[in-house]
Amino acid sequence: MKTLAGCAVLAAGLILAPVAASANERVTDAALGGLAGAVVFGPVGLVAGGVIGYTAGPKIACKIGAKDCRRRKYRRDRARN
Repeated sequence: MKTLAGCAVLAAGLILAPVAASANERVTDAALGGLAGAVVFGPVGLVAGGVIGYTAGPKIACKIGAKDCRRRKYRRDRARN
């Protein structure tokens, strides 16, 4: 059973690797989410935390102020003035 779960996690990682590589900031968000999930819920939390970190990580980082998320249009208009 553990071998099957390990193979599933490895396969999911290999399938999602190209997607994660194209989104630079999401790699870190997915890794942090996976680590937090693994600490709390074990292997199931690892997968769930990684998925949640990948999908919602950038928005969470903006809300807590860990990342500067202002819109680019605002920056361009401000630079012109």
